[in-house]
Amino acid sequence: MKLIVGLGNPGQEYENTRHNVGFSVIDHYLGNVSWQEKFQALYYKLQKNGEVIYFIKPQTFMNESGRSVGEFYHYFNLTPEDILVIQDDLDEAIGQYKLKKNSSAGGHNGIKSIIAALNTDTFLRLKVGINSLNRHDTIDFVLGKFSHQEEELLKQNLVTFDKIIDSFIDNGIERTMNIYNTK
Repeated sequence: MKLIVGLGNPGQEYENTRHNVGFSVIDHYLGNVSWQEKFQALYYKLQKNGEVIYFIKPQTFMNESGRSVGEFYHYFNLTPEDILVIQDDLDEAIGQYKLKKNSSAGGHNGIKSIIAALNTDTFLRLKVGINSLNRHDTIDFVLGKFSHQEEELLKQNLVTFDKIIDSFIDNGIERTMNIYNTK
């Protein structure tokens, strides 16, 4: 079983913001599906090659994402190797990405919350770049919407993000990192 988590904030006012890029990546991967609710998250259950994969979008605010991730983790008796978290990353340029595990939260409160809930940092993270030279205040920036030009840069990698998700499901963490961290 695998758990793929897209980070973001619930509510219409946060749709398509930089902080919600995790939601956007999952939505692109799955397309138009019927979400259900469990453990303060929207979830979609998929079967691929005989394995169950849960995609979740926590419906707590970002700072408390670990609540719903922790509930899924413990309920399904998962290991950290079963989890991929898709997050925004201020240290990477728009459209760039990095795969990491065994890494600190780097100031990302959603990741801090997940690390605390799981009591480990060994899960895989797809860190999607949202940085721009035009940012001033960090909070306003991450909660702001992408410009048209930024959206286009991000869209260029959505197919790659889909392939990373597929690779994680099919091959696990190490092989996925070996394939996609070669940029």
